[in-house]
Amino acid sequence: MGRVKLDAVDRKILSCLQSRGRITNVDLAEKVGITAPPCLRRVRALEEEGYIKGFHAELDHESLGFSLTVFAMVGLHSQAESDLQQFEQKVNDWPLVRECYMLNGEIDFMLKIVSHDLAEFQQFLTSELTPAPNVASVKTSLTIRTSKKQPGVPLPAVE
Repeated sequence: MGRVKLDAVDRKILSCLQSRGRITNVDLAEKVGITAPPCLRRVRALEEEGYIKGFHAELDHESLGFSLTVFAMVGLHSQAESDLQQFEQKVNDWPLVRECYMLNGEIDFMLKIVSHDLAEFQQFLTSELTPAPNVASVKTSLTIRTSKKQPGVPLPAVE
């Protein structure tokens, strides 16, 4: 479609899908005020244009035995682009690391790590993360509770 700017209907579609990814196309069309065929075309176009990256199930980590979430602030010895990319590739090999952000400032990366328990996390920290190439420092904070978890971006609510 090649649209440069999102219109109000596109924003409603994105808002609705962000909060209810399993909604049927018929229900989505009704919610945003259009018929089902153009709604499906718009959703497909939004996917093709990269506005929609995918659809995911939100899993209950505690029910699956992952009772510990840790944030690790990682400093590297070198911030040369090749060294940053090498670290990012290493992070992609670690299943316990669920999110990785490169930061501006004193800390180079922040990692969100989940584990079954403290022992598993300590094993990962001492055998994988800390000895990884170019890692200069690691500071960790264990979470106590989550008071807000809202993925996505703030879009207007769909009436």
